[in-house]
Amino acid sequence: MSFSKSISLAAFLLIGSLVNATAQTALPEAIAAPGETAILTLHAEGAQVYECKSGGDGTLTWAFREPIATLFQDGKTVGRHYAGPNWEFSDGSAVVAQVAGTAPGMVANDIPLLKLTVTSRRGNGVLSPATTVQRINTAGGRLTGACYKAGTYESVPYSADYVFLRKG
Repeated sequence: MSFSKSISLAAFLLIGSLVNATAQTALPEAIAAPGETAILTLHAEGAQVYECKSGGDGTLTWAFREPIATLFQDGKTVGRHYAGPNWEFSDGSAVVAQVAGTAPGMVANDIPLLKLTVTSRRGNGVLSPATTVQRINTAGGRLTGACYKAGTYESVPYSADYVFLRKG
Protein backbone atom coordinates (compact mmCIF):
# COMPACT_ATOMS: atom_id res chain seq x y z
CA MET A 1 0.00 0.00 0.00
CA SER A 2 1.36 3.44 -0.91
CA PHE A 3 2.20 6.03 1.74
CA SER A 4 -0.61 8.39 0.60
CA LYS A 5 -3.18 5.57 0.74
CA SER A 6 -1.96 4.65 4.25
CA ILE A 7 -2.39 8.27 5.36
CA SER A 8 -5.85 8.42 3.78
CA LEU A 9 -6.91 5.18 5.48
CA ALA A 10 -5.57 6.36 8.85
CA ALA A 11 -7.44 9.68 8.52
CA PHE A 12 -10.65 7.87 7.55
CA LEU A 13 -10.41 5.55 10.56
CA LEU A 14 -9.65 8.45 12.91
CA ILE A 15 -12.61 10.48 11.64
CA GLY A 16 -14.83 7.41 11.96
CA SER A 17 -13.75 6.86 15.56
CA LEU A 18 -14.34 10.55 16.39
CA VAL A 19 -17.84 10.44 14.90
CA ASN A 20 -18.55 7.27 16.88
CA ALA A 21 -17.22 8.84 20.11
CA THR A 22 -19.42 11.90 19.54
CA ALA A 23 -22.47 9.70 19.01
CA GLN A 24 -21.72 7.79 22.21
CA THR A 25 -21.41 10.97 24.28
CA ALA A 26 -24.73 12.47 23.16
CA LEU A 27 -26.75 13.87 26.05
CA PRO A 28 -29.84 12.03 27.25
CA GLU A 29 -33.05 13.39 25.71
CA ALA A 30 -34.33 14.52 29.14
CA ILE A 31 -31.57 17.14 29.43
CA ALA A 32 -31.02 17.98 25.75
CA ALA A 33 -31.58 21.58 24.64
CA PRO A 34 -32.33 21.45 20.90
CA GLY A 35 -32.14 24.79 19.14
CA GLU A 36 -30.00 26.35 21.87
CA THR A 37 -26.38 27.45 21.54
CA ALA A 38 -23.70 27.03 24.20
CA ILE A 39 -22.36 30.31 25.61
CA LEU A 40 -19.93 28.95 28.17
CA THR A 41 -18.96 25.74 29.97
CA LEU A 42 -17.63 25.94 33.52
CA HIS A 43 -16.24 23.17 35.70
CA ALA A 44 -17.45 22.96 39.30
CA GLU A 45 -15.71 21.43 42.32
CA GLY A 46 -17.49 21.46 45.65
CA ALA A 47 -20.01 19.64 47.79
CA GLN A 48 -23.66 18.70 47.81
CA VAL A 49 -25.04 19.42 51.29
CA TYR A 50 -27.77 17.26 52.83
CA GLU A 51 -29.85 17.69 56.00
CA CYS A 52 -31.32 14.89 58.12
CA LYS A 53 -35.07 15.54 58.34
CA SER A 54 -38.08 13.80 59.76
CA GLY A 55 -40.52 12.69 57.09
CA GLY A 56 -44.32 12.81 57.36
CA ASP A 57 -44.29 9.28 58.76
CA GLY A 58 -41.66 10.18 61.38
CA THR A 59 -38.76 8.36 59.71
CA LEU A 60 -35.49 10.21 59.33
CA THR A 61 -34.16 10.72 55.82
CA TRP A 62 -31.49 12.77 54.08
CA ALA A 63 -32.90 15.74 52.13
CA PHE A 64 -30.85 17.74 49.64
CA ARG A 65 -30.21 21.23 51.03
CA GLU A 66 -27.80 23.07 48.71
CA PRO A 67 -24.75 22.94 46.49
CA ILE A 68 -21.57 24.80 47.42
CA ALA A 69 -19.02 24.89 44.60
CA THR A 70 -16.27 26.90 43.00
CA LEU A 71 -16.55 27.45 39.24
CA PHE A 72 -13.44 27.11 37.09
CA GLN A 73 -12.53 28.05 33.52
CA ASP A 74 -9.18 26.96 32.13
CA GLY A 75 -8.09 26.02 35.66
CA LYS A 76 -8.79 29.49 37.08
CA THR A 77 -11.50 30.36 39.61
CA VAL A 78 -14.18 32.42 37.83
CA GLY A 79 -17.25 32.15 40.03
CA ARG A 80 -19.36 30.24 42.48
CA HIS A 81 -22.44 28.02 42.58
CA TYR A 82 -24.76 27.91 45.58
CA ALA A 83 -28.35 27.51 46.82
CA GLY A 84 -31.11 28.73 44.57
CA PRO A 85 -29.55 27.27 42.49
CA ASN A 86 -27.41 30.32 41.65
CA TRP A 87 -24.36 30.65 39.42
CA GLU A 88 -22.27 33.82 39.68
CA PHE A 89 -19.53 34.69 37.21
CA SER A 90 -16.59 36.99 38.01
CA ASP A 91 -17.85 39.67 35.57
CA GLY A 92 -20.87 40.29 37.84
CA SER A 93 -23.42 38.35 35.82
CA ALA A 94 -25.50 35.68 37.56
CA VAL A 95 -28.45 33.39 36.90
CA VAL A 96 -30.95 31.46 39.00
CA ALA A 97 -32.63 28.38 37.51
CA GLN A 98 -35.10 25.60 38.25
CA VAL A 99 -34.95 21.94 37.27
CA ALA A 100 -36.69 21.10 33.99
CA GLY A 101 -35.29 17.60 33.34
CA THR A 102 -33.08 14.91 34.90
CA ALA A 103 -31.11 11.87 33.80
CA PRO A 104 -29.05 9.43 35.88
CA GLY A 105 -25.33 9.99 36.44
CA MET A 106 -22.82 7.45 35.14
CA VAL A 107 -22.60 5.44 38.40
CA ALA A 108 -24.78 5.11 41.51
CA ASN A 109 -22.73 7.62 43.57
CA ASP A 110 -23.06 10.38 40.94
CA ILE A 111 -25.71 13.05 41.28
CA PRO A 112 -28.05 13.21 38.29
CA LEU A 113 -27.49 15.14 35.10
CA LEU A 114 -29.83 18.14 34.93
CA LYS A 115 -31.47 20.54 32.54
CA LEU A 116 -32.44 23.78 34.29
CA THR A 117 -34.48 26.69 32.98
CA VAL A 118 -33.18 30.15 33.90
CA THR A 119 -35.81 31.99 35.97
CA SER A 120 -33.93 35.22 36.77
CA ARG A 121 -30.75 37.13 35.95
CA ARG A 122 -28.55 39.71 37.68
CA GLY A 123 -25.83 41.94 36.34
CA ASN A 124 -24.65 42.32 32.79
CA GLY A 125 -22.05 39.90 31.46
CA VAL A 126 -21.36 36.51 29.95
CA LEU A 127 -24.22 34.74 31.79
CA SER A 128 -26.82 37.43 30.98
CA PRO A 129 -28.21 35.82 27.79
CA ALA A 130 -28.41 32.31 29.32
CA THR A 131 -31.82 30.64 29.10
CA THR A 132 -30.82 27.08 30.03
CA VAL A 133 -28.16 25.44 32.19
CA GLN A 134 -27.12 21.81 31.78
CA ARG A 135 -25.27 19.89 34.51
CA ILE A 136 -23.21 17.17 32.84
CA ASN A 137 -20.20 14.97 33.59
CA THR A 138 -21.18 14.59 37.24
CA ALA A 139 -18.92 12.70 39.65
CA GLY A 140 -19.88 11.97 43.24
CA GLY A 141 -22.24 14.08 45.31
CA ARG A 142 -24.85 11.45 46.18
CA LEU A 143 -25.34 10.66 49.86
CA THR A 144 -26.15 7.11 50.86
CA GLY A 145 -26.87 5.58 54.23
CA ALA A 146 -29.21 6.36 57.07
CA CYS A 147 -29.39 9.53 59.11
CA TYR A 148 -29.85 9.27 62.84
CA LYS A 149 -30.45 12.78 64.18
CA ALA A 150 -32.76 15.41 62.69
CA GLY A 151 -30.96 18.68 62.00
CA THR A 152 -27.57 17.15 61.25
CA TYR A 153 -25.77 17.91 57.97
CA GLU A 154 -23.50 15.96 55.64
CA SER A 155 -21.44 17.32 52.75
CA VAL A 156 -20.55 15.02 49.87
CA PRO A 157 -17.80 16.09 47.43
CA TYR A 158 -18.79 16.36 43.78
CA SER A 159 -17.68 17.75 40.47
CA ALA A 160 -19.64 18.58 37.35
CA ASP A 161 -19.58 20.70 34.24
CA TYR A 162 -22.22 23.39 33.78
CA VAL A 163 -23.09 24.38 30.22
CA PHE A 164 -24.84 27.73 29.85
CA LEU A 165 -26.97 28.02 26.71
CA ARG A 166 -29.07 30.65 24.96
CA LYS A 167 -31.99 30.36 22.54
CA GLY A 168 -31.02 30.27 18.88
